[in-house]
Amino acid sequence: MEYPNSFIKSVLFEFDRYKTMGDKTFLQLNESDIHWKLSESDNSIALIVKHMSGNMLSRWTNFLTEDGEKLWRNRENEFVQPYQSKEEMLVAWEAGWQCLFNALNSVSPENFNTIIKIRNEEHSIVQAVNRQLAHYSSHVGQIVLLGKMIKADKWTSLSIPKGESERFNKDLFKR
Repeated sequence: MEYPNSFIKSVLFEFDRYKTMGDKTFLQLNESDIHWKLSESDNSIALIVKHMSGNMLSRWTNFLTEDGEKLWRNRENEFVQPYQSKEEMLVAWEAGWQCLFNALNSVSPENFNTIIKIRNEEHSIVQAVNRQLAHYSSHVGQIVLLGKMIKADKWTSLSIPKGESERFNKDLFKR
C-alpha cells in the first residue's frame, strides 16, 4: 500500500523542514536573545519552545494508543518560567522533535487506520498529523520572526533574500 508510506514520508520531510528553520534561527541567537519580548504579555522564543516541546511530548508519546493530551502535561506552565539557558532550551527542543519523529516512524500500513484521540476528540492519523504540522509551523514562524526582529540587519536569511529571486531562479534552472 503506497499511500500510508508516501504520506508519512511527506510529513517527515515537512516536519524536518520546520525543525531546520528553528535550528538555523537558534544558531543566530545568543543567551539573552531567547528571552527577548516586545512587551510583557508576549512570549519569548524560550517560552514558545517550552510550549512546543510540552505539546510534542504530550501528543507524540504513545501516539497510537493514548490520548494526545496527557494527564501529566501542564500546558499553563509552558507559558511561565522560560528555560534559563539556551542549552536547556535546545535539549527540550530536540527531545520534542525526537519524540515526534519516533512516533511518525512507527506508523505503518498495518496501523495507519488507527483512530487517534486528542482531548478525547477522534482523528484519523492524517487529521492528527496535519493538525500538529499546522500548529508547529505557526510557532516556528513566530520563532523565525522574533529572531529576525532581534538580529535586525545582522539576520541571515533562511530563504531567498529580498532582491535575490531572479538570481536564485537562474541558478536553479541552470542545473
